[in-house]
Amino acid sequence: MKLRTVAFAAIAALSLAACSSKQDQAAEQKADALEQQAASTPNESQEKALNAQADAVEQQAGNADGGATTANTPDTSPSK
Repeated sequence: MKLRTVAFAAIAALSLAACSSKQDQAAEQKADALEQQAASTPNESQEKALNAQADAVEQQAGNADGGATTANTPDTSPSK
């Protein structure tokens, strides 16, 4: 029974590690940069546009694999 539990835990850990592809990481970095740019602008409409662009980048990365790594993309805009 212990061996089965250990094996299950190992498989779960490997599955989680596989969820973060290079494309996902690149998209997250791009989205983070857009969000930082949005946070530093005093123009609210520009901030909203940059946050929307960041959300689109994250959503596109999540949908690139049919949603296998991203079930949903949270709205990161603080300006709603």
